[in-house]
Amino acid sequence: MVWQDADAHEESLRSCPIMLNPLVRAIVVAAPLPSLGDNTGDLDRLKKALAPQLAGVMPVVPYQRLSKVAGRFRAAGFTGVALVNAMPGPPLLVDFLPQSPLVLTGMALDLGTTHLEATLVDLVTGAILARADLENWQIVYGADILTRIHHAASDEGMAELHQAIIGSVNELAAELSRLAGLAGDAIRALSVSGNTSMVHFFLKLNPCHLCREPYIPMVNAPDPFLAGELHLAIHPAAPVWILPSVGSYFGGDLISGVLASGLDQQPETCMLIDVGTNAEVIVGNREWLIACAGAAGPALEGGVARMGMRAGPGAIEHLRIDPVSGEISYETIGKGRPKGLCGSGLIDLVAELYLTRQIDIRGKFRPQAAGARLLEGSEGWQFVVVQGKDSADGQPVVLGQVDLEALMRSKAAMYAILTTLLNQVGVAFADLRRIYVAGAFGRHISPRQAIVLGMLPDLPLALYEPVGNSSLAGAQMVLLESQARERALELAGKITYLELNVNQEFMLRFSASRFIPHTDHALFPSVPVFAGE
Repeated sequence: MVWQDADAHEESLRSCPIMLNPLVRAIVVAAPLPSLGDNTGDLDRLKKALAPQLAGVMPVVPYQRLSKVAGRFRAAGFTGVALVNAMPGPPLLVDFLPQSPLVLTGMALDLGTTHLEATLVDLVTGAILARADLENWQIVYGADILTRIHHAASDEGMAELHQAIIGSVNELAAELSRLAGLAGDAIRALSVSGNTSMVHFFLKLNPCHLCREPYIPMVNAPDPFLAGELHLAIHPAAPVWILPSVGSYFGGDLISGVLASGLDQQPETCMLIDVGTNAEVIVGNREWLIACAGAAGPALEGGVARMGMRAGPGAIEHLRIDPVSGEISYETIGKGRPKGLCGSGLIDLVAELYLTRQIDIRGKFRPQAAGARLLEGSEGWQFVVVQGKDSADGQPVVLGQVDLEALMRSKAAMYAILTTLLNQVGVAFADLRRIYVAGAFGRHISPRQAIVLGMLPDLPLALYEPVGNSSLAGAQMVLLESQARERALELAGKITYLELNVNQEFMLRFSASRFIPHTDHALFPSVPVFAGE
């Protein structure tokens, strides 16, 4: 199998035949009219008429919807369409319309630390009607989760973080509605996939214990609720279904990744890697699953390097250095002038610097080999990737020694996470039949260059499969499929979580991985060894 585009994987997921059983259903009802001989109450009449279409189960009407549902049922002449939410326990009857809505939509949300991404999904056909993303408004209170957790220590800080994330979600919902030409209250369901901390902020739950031993969340699997309870700018009776987490550093976004990749249904052992703010890894098959997470992400997604940036327009995503002339060629996202380096571009650059011997195995610049592109500044050596005259903003794109050291730490942490996890279950890299790589990291990365650095194991490239934004893909599945919702809840109880914060083996492996590609070069037989190093 060749390295395929992540968009192709997402398209294949959407094209797979599925039995739709969405979070909200529109059910046609024609109830008997009231009479002197039949004094059944309006809501009781409606529920009795619905039960045969709900496998004989009588639906429940929440208090805040009692008056609206009853009034609309009577106003429609006891005939029309009931909207029923799929919830734990009996179905929830939340609305009644005189006729079927032109479109019944749900919003799938990837609740990211840095960025939010969402799609508007037709709950009847499964078609994606609109897609949008925006920066998480919480950024002003801290770029990283730990800073935000500290900010949430006061009631005022917690309120600010909660309001920021609700505002972000509401703006995203408004943008989706605008793109689809619909009113905001046309969104009748919301599925949320995010890390454990982001879910705590979203629900206004105290996150302080997430970063303190023994690292226990306030809740792993929040019960579904109605959007009006959280003042979300979608229909107030829309069900909000949050994917469960497994631990403080293993959130619903990784459960989504398992759903989207099908890892939990594979007969052979596979691995899923999702790199964002943290590196989250899960390995297993349909019989067993074990997972862990660690702080390997920020440098990989451009969050540590000075010229680092998110994978977006103007980011250098791929780069090559001619081994003879030293000339640099690169590709930017959007094909415009470069603004900086995203994670894949940073990985390509450092791998090429190593292969052309401009840095050594410790990730240190070699001035005698780097030539005129290497300049000495107040903070040490800086390698000029793009001259200011060729960049988008007139400023040169550079890589400093400090940036290199940050990447070396991140790549070491990444490999240490993978090896520690596999060692826990006695599995070797050679035993893996597929490695799914999620997120922007998976979409843009060159596996070969990551292998050169010693970030990913030295395996045939055919084993690596990008799966795009699997967090969002899993949230879409939850909107549409009762089986996906059941799988998500089962997964939360099935996965064994390994806590790396107190794992001595991880620290030892981390130290051994802080060389290119590794202190044990035999682990990377395809990577060149240079004499004298």
